[in-house]
Amino acid sequence: MTTLIYDGTFEGLLTAVFEIYERKLKQTKLFQGEYRNIALFEDVVNVITDDNKYQRVLSGLKKRLSPAGVQLLYVAYLSEIRACDEIIVGYIRHAFDSEQNIEEDYANRFVLRLSEIAQMVRRERHRMEAFVRFQKLADDMFYSAVEPDFNVLPLLMRHFRDRYADQQWIIYDQRRHYGIYYNLHEVEYVEIDFSRKNSNDKSSIIVSEDEGLYQHLWKNYFNNVNIASRKNTRLHLRHVPKRYWKHLTEKF
Repeated sequence: MTTLIYDGTFEGLLTAVFEIYERKLKQTKLFQGEYRNIALFEDVVNVITDDNKYQRVLSGLKKRLSPAGVQLLYVAYLSEIRACDEIIVGYIRHAFDSEQNIEEDYANRFVLRLSEIAQMVRRERHRMEAFVRFQKLADDMFYSAVEPDFNVLPLLMRHFRDRYADQQWIIYDQRRHYGIYYNLHEVEYVEIDFSRKNSNDKSSIIVSEDEGLYQHLWKNYFNNVNIASRKNTRLHLRHVPKRYWKHLTEKF
């Protein structure tokens, strides 16, 4: 058994795949970060992310998978589910070792599990597209805090850039401590220096003078379109789980 230690990035993961084939490794396990518990007689490979090696693996995948199949790997990677990296590697090895396209080979455990994980991530992305609520800040920036189950911010860039192309905005992931920022030209990743004490406190965000009015109007609209006689709490919770409520203006 050989342990490959990589930096946790998608590029690092594909570099690890290159090392597996370069070294002709059969049984492997992956570890992110610094590995200290070295078992006796265990082989360890420290994988240094290499753009050339990453690109060679990616190029090989594009020859064996459809564009949607390649994207599936990245979407599953964003799940951050434990041992997902080993599932991705198993999927890739199956793709490289097969003569035919394996994207619908659900009899293979790696293909089936990767498809399930990607579906969960995409469902979370869809919810974020619906549940993001912006607040207008004093500097005319629009800000939204989210706490998705999976790391879906990279999947939200295109949707919000196209939908709000005429205003600057930030969507900040409070769980992972980074955000995406649109400056009217492009979307980029940002980090905001919140203190731990105030990072989840709405009062620490300085909103514009008319933001309170906008929130009041939105709450009134939400209450007025709600038909009490057709209230279905169970269905509502199914579509809008309680874990999202603290970031929804209508639930403040």
